[in-house]
Amino acid sequence: MTEAQQPQESPEEMKARKEREKDELYALDISGVEWHSAPGTEQHEERVEIAYLPAGAVAMRSSLEPETVLRYTEAEWTAFVLGARDGEFDLEPAPHNGGAEA
Repeated sequence: MTEAQQPQESPEEMKARKEREKDELYALDISGVEWHSAPGTEQHEERVEIAYLPAGAVAMRSSLEPETVLRYTEAEWTAFVLGARDGEFDLEPAPHNGGAEA
């Protein structure tokens, strides 16, 4: 059965599936993952570090608080990256997002 032929999930089923995915993601042992940070950052500087997990998931942490790790499913990470690229998280609204021209 193709994806287009599969029955649509109800909101309750979708919520349950997402909760299951999150539970599975946080149950993963990530003690041996390789952490990556932006090129050019110094070891003593605070920086965001990410690790790639199975099924396209990503873990993220601050270099200054490595014990606090956030985990994102592939869909969540993709939405975050696309939003960041589009300026969704900019402190000042970008012109293409309804902000004033500079």
